[in-house]
Amino acid sequence: MKQIIQHLQTGETTLVETPVPQVRKGCVLIKTHRSLVSLGTEKMLVQFGKSNLLSKAQQQPEKVKQVLAKIKTDGFRPTFDAVRRKLNEPIPLGYCNVGEVIAIGAEVSEFKIGDRVVSNGNHAEVVCVPKNLVALIPDEVSDEEATFTVVGAIALQSIRLVNPTFGETVAVIGLGLIGQLTAELLLANGCEVIAFDFEQSKVDLAISKGIKAFQVREKDDSLQIAKTLTKQIGVDAVIITASTKSNEVIAQAAQMSRKRGRIVLVGVIGLDIQRADFYEKELIFQVSCSYGAGRYVTNYEQNGQDYPIGFVRWTAKRNFEAVLNAIAKKKLQVNSLITQKVAFENFQEIYSNMEKNNAIASILEYSGKSFSLQDTVQFHNNTFEKSNDILAIIGAGNFTKSIVLPNLKKLKAKVKYISSSNGLSASLVAQQFGITKATSNNEIIFNDPEVSAVIITTQHNTHARLCIEALKAGKHVFVEKPLALTQEEIDEIIKVYQQSGKTLTVGFNRRFSPFIQDVKKQLGNNHLPMNVIATMNAGFIPSTHWTQDMSIGGGRIIGEACHLIDLITFLTGSFVESVVMNAMEQSPSLNTDNATILLKYQNGSTGVINYFSNGHKNYSKERIEIYSQGRTIVLDNFRKVEYFGLRNSGFSQTQDKGHSQQFKLWLERLKNGGEAIISFDEMINTSQASICALSSLQKNTWMNV
Repeated sequence: MKQIIQHLQTGETTLVETPVPQVRKGCVLIKTHRSLVSLGTEKMLVQFGKSNLLSKAQQQPEKVKQVLAKIKTDGFRPTFDAVRRKLNEPIPLGYCNVGEVIAIGAEVSEFKIGDRVVSNGNHAEVVCVPKNLVALIPDEVSDEEATFTVVGAIALQSIRLVNPTFGETVAVIGLGLIGQLTAELLLANGCEVIAFDFEQSKVDLAISKGIKAFQVREKDDSLQIAKTLTKQIGVDAVIITASTKSNEVIAQAAQMSRKRGRIVLVGVIGLDIQRADFYEKELIFQVSCSYGAGRYVTNYEQNGQDYPIGFVRWTAKRNFEAVLNAIAKKKLQVNSLITQKVAFENFQEIYSNMEKNNAIASILEYSGKSFSLQDTVQFHNNTFEKSNDILAIIGAGNFTKSIVLPNLKKLKAKVKYISSSNGLSASLVAQQFGITKATSNNEIIFNDPEVSAVIITTQHNTHARLCIEALKAGKHVFVEKPLALTQEEIDEIIKVYQQSGKTLTVGFNRRFSPFIQDVKKQLGNNHLPMNVIATMNAGFIPSTHWTQDMSIGGGRIIGEACHLIDLITFLTGSFVESVVMNAMEQSPSLNTDNATILLKYQNGSTGVINYFSNGHKNYSKERIEIYSQGRTIVLDNFRKVEYFGLRNSGFSQTQDKGHSQQFKLWLERLKNGGEAIISFDEMINTSQASICALSSLQKNTWMNV
């Protein structure tokens, strides 16, 4: 199938071939019939992409601060590489999609195959969308009319925030697509509407719908008109749907408002607010967030948890349904807003000259052809001789792009497939790194006899399942940490692994650092007891991030502190015997990212892991201290090592090359049919210790591994 994307670095808009996405739990798969190009939003993205690097920085000052902070902690080159990767990452365009349901995910009961629906899906021939962002289209509403649902919901949400009463006067500043819809919905709500725009054609269109619309020629025009029409009282509310860098719009909105008026911002404008304008009238100012309650909330969008209607009357989906109902009853008439209709393949008729395009709304029309859910897309004609090291990668996220594939490319690894559930990211990565095929269907990988080994870099909750499926399919497995999130998953992995005759390696990488290798060499292999203190200044991650979701990421202790458990296991040459963890919080839950873990080892060693998210980001992220037989070793951020009571090795490597060494050893073992580079017992011990740490949190007792 095909999809429209935009390159942030250049602003170029292209049509790419990508596998059909797999339908996920809580989602529906939709074959697109029509999609609407929201020219205001998409024009802004295109203009941003075409601007130079300095202009991009000026438009996002907060991102510049983040970059400067990263340079302080990580150095210039890693920061430069991270920024370059981000700018090289294309984004899918579009969010107003109409089509028919062709597949239904688990835990979806409100839709059936063949339903005609609207969603916030992208400009793509097939989209996978969470059920709470999908709504059934009434028979009275055509596909073209339905494409206005999502932008209509954006307009409707701003009106709900204004909360106008019958007869109030509301000003709308900006008569683009959302401005037109906002003004018309306000009329249907029984409001007096005054609207303003610089372009006469947009003003004329609004007037044809019964709106009191005016062209603004001078900066004070709208202010004088509003005062005249309200008998100098001022408007009850203002909804700003304009897009401009000027601060003049917010100033005029305040000046045309009555005392204690309301101002809601939908568009993007300058926000250098004059305090006096708001102070004297006690104005209320609010920014409207997209389609309504639930937008950008993981539990609502991704987990399908709806809000009870008695507590949250208007959610994003209910706003979709309200707009569709208004169109069905002809209270909202949108056909006059359609400026052009273009075949999907001819999308450049819209995008090639978007900066000069003054259209209100453009419709993309799709062919309606059928699609296979089992397809792959071939990008390169690589041929591989039969061997033990032909790879497939499941997962095309940032870790794969920034760590896994650059290292595999250096090592000239043979990668036949890359897979991602949405298909698009796999296609983009395949093109970038010369991978033969992209797919969204992992069964194709498991069933291909040429593929001998699979690398799994997906979200944590999928690791155990994919490991088990790959081992059962007779593949060697390299899986990013953590191996599993529960003891039950570990038990199942052990059972399948022992029956498979294949190797299983977990991506614990700290032990492969050249610094750690040198430390281990100097400590020797006598396995005498030692004390190891490992501190990770992990940094703050919001609770909404997927790694903090216990059902998806498993929390940061299982997801990241496991690295340090494995490192101490490697240094001590022993296995964890028991573990206890204390959290900083007064009433700790099973999810914490501020904790101290105490490990007892079978040979008498002890390990202390301080995993903190509340430290300063300029301090080293990781610090390892080792105390053994009158000797002390301090490793700072894998950039500097100090030896006390030992000879100085002169080791002066400036950055960790652990990942490269890790993959190099793994590939060599695959070629030679050898064992995994980390013993299975070590992997299981580390995973069990991570899970036991969380288990001991509530009980505050030692847990045996």
